[in-house]
Amino acid sequence: MAFIILAKVGDAKPDVVLATTILSFSISAILTGAVFFTMGFCKLGALIGFFPRHILIGCIGGVGYFLIATAVEVSARLDGNLEYDLTTLNKLFQADTILLWTIPLILAICLTLIKRQVKYSFVDAAYFLSIIGIFYFFVGAIDKLELPDLRSKGWVFKAPDAGVPFYHFYTLYNFKAVDWEALADTIPTMLALTFFGIIHVPINVPALGFSVGEDNVDVDRELKAHGLSNALSGLGGSVQNYLVYTNSVLFVRSGGDSRVAGVMLAAATFGVLISGPIIIGYIPIMVVGALIFFLGIDLMMEALVGPWGKVHRLEYLTIVIIVVTMGAWDFVIGILIGILLACVSFVLQTSRVSAIRSSLPGSIAASTVRRHPIQKRFLQEAGKQIYVLKLAGYLFFGTIVGVEKQIRALLHEKFDQEPIRFLILDLQNVVGIDFSAAEAFTRIKRILDVRSVTLIISGIPMTGEVGTALWNIGLFKAEDPVEFFETLNSALEHCENDLLLSLYQEKGFLAVSNRSPTFLDVPKQDQPSLLNDVIYSSPRRQELQQVATTAFREQKPIPHTRWQGYKQPLQLLLQTFSTVSDKPEDFWYRAVPFFERREFASSCILYRREEVADGFFLLESGILKAEYMLPQLGKFSELIVEGTTCGELPFFSGTKRTSTTRAERDCVTWMLNQSRWEELQRSQADVAQELLRISLKLTSERMDSITKYMLLTSG
Repeated sequence: MAFIILAKVGDAKPDVVLATTILSFSISAILTGAVFFTMGFCKLGALIGFFPRHILIGCIGGVGYFLIATAVEVSARLDGNLEYDLTTLNKLFQADTILLWTIPLILAICLTLIKRQVKYSFVDAAYFLSIIGIFYFFVGAIDKLELPDLRSKGWVFKAPDAGVPFYHFYTLYNFKAVDWEALADTIPTMLALTFFGIIHVPINVPALGFSVGEDNVDVDRELKAHGLSNALSGLGGSVQNYLVYTNSVLFVRSGGDSRVAGVMLAAATFGVLISGPIIIGYIPIMVVGALIFFLGIDLMMEALVGPWGKVHRLEYLTIVIIVVTMGAWDFVIGILIGILLACVSFVLQTSRVSAIRSSLPGSIAASTVRRHPIQKRFLQEAGKQIYVLKLAGYLFFGTIVGVEKQIRALLHEKFDQEPIRFLILDLQNVVGIDFSAAEAFTRIKRILDVRSVTLIISGIPMTGEVGTALWNIGLFKAEDPVEFFETLNSALEHCENDLLLSLYQEKGFLAVSNRSPTFLDVPKQDQPSLLNDVIYSSPRRQELQQVATTAFREQKPIPHTRWQGYKQPLQLLLQTFSTVSDKPEDFWYRAVPFFERREFASSCILYRREEVADGFFLLESGILKAEYMLPQLGKFSELIVEGTTCGELPFFSGTKRTSTTRAERDCVTWMLNQSRWEELQRSQADVAQELLRISLKLTSERMDSITKYMLLTSG
């Protein structure tokens, strides 16, 4: 700012330059204080938590590098900064210079070695005071050593002018002499100084906490304190101030870790202010040089030696680059390069963690729909044409590559042996997605379209962050939109129903029964993809033909043709229990009088959770929906389709209902109530015993299905 004002005002008016300059520094301090306090008041200090620890360590090492360079400059009495050239090198090794900086360096190394053995807070102070005492002992003992001569040769600091009062600085203020136009030109520089302070404080405060072992650092409080101190300093006519990391580390490690020590330091500093700077002229430069060398070496060891073997090699390389950049170029540039390298390191390391939490075929990842045993047998084999990839974490350009690679492998390396019809990408555990990853989903869809594989997205709400991102890139808005389901269970049910169509088309079920099974009427049914496989030969079609043939061969003759002439509920009993019981028709005919036909309209509730079980149901037509509340899964539901049972375990065990079951569509059921059950036990004991055995077997199958689904949703 002084050079800006000097260029504006000129050399002819030194009083104007001086008055304008000191006022600009005061205003800059007030501005910095306001910014610091606002940051603390708005609790922006929490943002510092996003700084990786190795960045802070790199900053500590950068400060150490800077201190070592400063120690060389101070001890060797160099003009200006330490330059890395031959001229400076020759200067450092001249006969009258080499001892000036090597002696402080040796003293600093000795103190470092001493502190490894002696853990006492007064070691630092005692060590440097002893250096001063020994220095003046030799000055007094050797006649040739005179203070003026030592000052001229760079062994002692030059004495400042005596007789200048401590308040002389305030006599330089002259508001009448201020050039307000030149002051306005310094505003951008004031803002730059403020930004410089903002860069330093949030880095220095956590770094100091890390160095002294203080984990409970309230950065917001420190920002407020810095704001007040800068505002008071500016109003008092002084300059900016902020925590000096090196001084604070030395003070704390020397035992100054209490408020009393801080008050004592403030009082001593004020005493020096009143007495004047005359004491400076008697301090040996080697003491200051040794102190700066010691701090620099200590911080460099903390940054470069301490983390060795503890951090990742890429993080350690980042620390070294920050240290070198800060020491050789600039503090702020070092921080910016460190943040950039941290981002690169994060991308590289995160990309190595697969976004695919689990991958499994539909024969393992099955829906919770209660189906007929023939359908289950079919889906155990045909379900291999459903493939589920469960993704997790934050999807970005680094992790989506692995997902795309896995999908390409499914379509090229294994497709002929293990063809798939549906690929379900479950995003339930995905917390976010960037634009590049969202765009990759459209590319994945195009890849799947080449093989006529249907892409299905599940596990996210359409209005959520991930759903909105996928919608915005047009994944669900195109002419051929991607199938979408909010739960994985719904997506699996949709795919299973599509496969079951081929089962019934294969054996002409639809033609025989003259109607489509109601449980196959699922929204978003995509029949064209199935018919394409029927018309044109494909590995998928051939596999479905084989599986369907096998499933029906295990049921001879086909139930619909064998029992078509029987009245209900005998036909339903035989159809439902054909795979879990070997009892003949006349055995089950004895149970027919005990079942009562009950019809339920859509949305009608059959029973509620925690009610006493008063009936066991066989579903003739329609769909039921059972809703559970499980500690492991929370709210959980399953569909019950025709040809299956409902409510058997609570009824036969005499326990309360575990679900609330309602009619998803108009239903026809056959119910065995409590009184009829008791009568059946008395008059047809063998039939009752068989029902109990079947109930246990069906319950075992349901528990196995629910357990698999729990593992699927948690994996």
